Amino acid sequence: MTLLCVSCLCYFNANAQDHAPKFKVIAFYTGKDDLAHISFVHEANHWFPKMAAQYHFAYEATTNWNNLNAEFLSHYQVVLFLDTRPETPAQRNAFQKYMEAGGAWMGFHFAAFALTPSSYPQNWDWYHNQFLGSGEYVSNTWRPTSAVLRVEDTNHPALKRLPPTFASAPNEWYRWKNDMRTNSDIKILLSIDPASFPLGTGPKQYEIWHDGYYPVVWTNKKFRMMYVNMGHNDMDYEHKFDKTNKTLSFTFDNEMQDRLILDGLLWLGLGKDQ
Repeated sequence: MTLLCVSCLCYFNANAQDHAPKFKVIAFYTGKDDLAHISFVHEANHWFPKMAAQYHFAYEATTNWNNLNAEFLSHYQVVLFLDTRPETPAQRNAFQKYMEAGGAWMGFHFAAFALTPSSYPQNWDWYHNQFLGSGEYVSNTWRPTSAVLRVEDTNHPALKRLPPTFASAPNEWYRWKNDMRTNSDIKILLSIDPASFPLGTGPKQYEIWHDGYYPVVWTNKKFRMMYVNMGHNDMDYEHKFDKTNKTLSFTFDNEMQDRLILDGLLWLGLGKDQ
């Protein structure tokens, strides 16, 4: 067995340039159970190294959540959660201290999920209520569908290259317990534009949204962080095309959405103020 497999740390050779990277990114992921989340993780671990080579940062990814400790995190300027969240008290404490000390974080889709009772209960108040501000998951649209997204803060560096509205890649969109508009610490960056409604195709009627306000990208002004609700590809669960559970849509296949994620990461990694 190779050292790579023993450590569960995947190093992506994304910095073939001669000079040192401008910043280093470590992505944590689980990559189990949900085929759509697994598809997204594989896609992310191809896309981010390409961006790293082009924009001169370093990107690594690991399934070892025990690497969420002070010594390991001290080598990285940005942490990504690609699908899930840390579960042990030691991992959670290390992440909280990292963020409170000025570290940076970007989380995708399921990284914010919490529902009691479920396999991911809301048992981490600092993360879900204080840090993310969203609280528990309430519901989602189905199937994964493109939405028209509206820019809420045209001055934010992550949104500087976006038009006022744009059509996203297909995604499963989440609704949250907390109204983040009432939280002075939360700055909503993108929300679902009313032009999206009805959003979702069902077949269950409650999986189709007809109205309401839904933040999909936001930051907490007390931290260097950005949450992105995207990260659920459409899959051939019903085997309409073949028996491979093939991916039917891709998260990193949308010019405007890719700009958002890249510019958000560069904002976090380079430490530029809003």
